[in-house]
Amino acid sequence: MIEPIDRVVITGASGFVGRVLAARLPSSSRAISFASDDWAARLQETDLAGATIFHLAARAHGPGNDAAFTRDNTDKTRALAQAAAAAGARRLVFLSTIKVNGEETSSRPFKPDDKPAPEDAYARSKWAAERALHEVAQLETVIVRPALVYGPRARANLAALLRLADSAAPLPFASLDARRSFVHVDDLADLLLACASHPAAAQKTYIAAHPQGVSTAQVMTLMRKALGRPLRLFPMPASAIEAASALIGQAGKARRLTRPLLGDPSSALRELQWSPRVPIEDAVEEMVGEYRARRKH
Repeated sequence: MIEPIDRVVITGASGFVGRVLAARLPSSSRAISFASDDWAARLQETDLAGATIFHLAARAHGPGNDAAFTRDNTDKTRALAQAAAAAGARRLVFLSTIKVNGEETSSRPFKPDDKPAPEDAYARSKWAAERALHEVAQLETVIVRPALVYGPRARANLAALLRLADSAAPLPFASLDARRSFVHVDDLADLLLACASHPAAAQKTYIAAHPQGVSTAQVMTLMRKALGRPLRLFPMPASAIEAASALIGQAGKARRLTRPLLGDPSSALRELQWSPRVPIEDAVEEMVGEYRARRKH
């Protein structure tokens, strides 16, 4: 039986995922800004008794050493969890990342119970935050590790790929067939809501991903078609792209184009009856539409 969500507190409500989720929450929901200097005071002033908490706020991109990521992603999560437990919150849903599992897959997609292997400061801080949640007694938690999130207003790596697709330059992506998982922001919001309301989700970790992965060649083809650009893709071995990128200090970015990274969402599909609805074709069309509208202003 699905449990109703009455009192809601959300962090990160102004972010890419947060805006979509917040639009689906009750109008009485309370948002806490964890980016402000007085975040601790705001947390202390918020009534968390009986509340369902969505913790989406995080340092995800941009500059920052391990200490900065630990402060924003681990320490603030621990403080929120401790306050929630002390107040008697109903449940805390935490948005983590598939990068906790690792940067690439080999023989099969990552599963939630695979041994974590975070490689960068962001992923390490998220894994530490997950552990901090597990250490807080008397708090019901659910962890969601999303794959790459597509949708309007997507930034960072996806925005850079879209700008590249909008150029006239021939690109060496035709033979990049390693598949990577994605999830549309609307589908991710649906899963977060399911994690908040479904009894089976308590104390579980789920991977948010569309069942079908996509390759860089597929994504770039869809982007250029949607933009009305000539395809202009030519083949180049992945190893050659990685080697050339390493010479200019961009080896990590290149591997996100050339290496597979797949997540297994089967436990969320089976236990929560969650079903991703937005295919990659629609996700790219939406992104291109928003990209064009933004460029006009």
